[in-house]
Amino acid sequence: MRTLPTFLTLTAVAAVALTGCAASPASSPTPSATTTPVACTDPGATSDAVTVAGDATAEPTVTFEAPLATKATERTVITEGTGDAIEEGDSVAISYAAYNATTGAKLTAGGFGDAAGLTVNVVNGQGVIPGILKGVACSNVGDRVAVVFPPADGFGETGNTDLGVAATDQLLFVIDIKEKLPTRATGEDQEPTDGFPTVKLADDGAPTVTMPKSDPPTDLAVEVLKKGDGAAVTETSTVTVQYTGAIWDTGKVFDQSWGVGPTSFPVSGLITGFTQGLVGQTVGSQVVIVIPPGELGYEGGNETAGISETDTLVFVVDIIAAA
Repeated sequence: MRTLPTFLTLTAVAAVALTGCAASPASSPTPSATTTPVACTDPGATSDAVTVAGDATAEPTVTFEAPLATKATERTVITEGTGDAIEEGDSVAISYAAYNATTGAKLTAGGFGDAAGLTVNVVNGQGVIPGILKGVACSNVGDRVAVVFPPADGFGETGNTDLGVAATDQLLFVIDIKEKLPTRATGEDQEPTDGFPTVKLADDGAPTVTMPKSDPPTDLAVEVLKKGDGAAVTETSTVTVQYTGAIWDTGKVFDQSWGVGPTSFPVSGLITGFTQGLVGQTVGSQVVIVIPPGELGYEGGNETAGISETDTLVFVVDIIAAA
């Protein structure tokens, strides 16, 4: 079985891990819909000491005297945006410039201008490191914020050797809230394909999947229910999706993001059938991926998710973004 790496990466110059564990259709059972609300974060003397210059469409010039140190995360609004308020459960694209607040070293930056932003889902426990989440929560689209946070809201007791962050180092992120992302597929409806499961959508877009009485296909099969006009997914993409995973024979849902919010992961880290079903599809699309048992899915099954070695899997996937 291939499992999902617990890293979400995006940078202008190198692949750098900015997130922790996240649910995915390759690695975990159904996530709980019960989460702790994301609290707003106040400014403080440390975050107020950061000077940021430059237009929001480009990487900013950031000035501060190292070391910066705070016991709890602080967030200062540098520029107030005029867009919609970011609310619990929203999925947003951000650009960012990251610094080691202890040493003063620049770590990475990405998402500025026309570059795809890092996707952040405003739900606790959804993968992004807490300091970034606290910087995004309670913002408006168009805001530029400076967030300084201690290791507890960063990479914890281990630090991050790839970034050169020690276990005791504090972090500074300057974040631009670029846009809200949709929470469901927005593409044009397509005619259903004979022999595929029937998909009925709730008002919020959550699918109910009804399996046909016929035998499942023996090869990988993909159906497009909504055709989006966004960028095509590639094998190197990091995608943001909503998804439901069910078993053909029983109809049992074993994994889904609905009720928690969109989730992001690298396409290359997924089970083979899921990767093949996504590559070439376009942002805004909703697709049904039917994965036969064996090497394209979970060889030997997945006991944690209740999947046997003979089960055919059905995923309904709304493709929200790809970077």
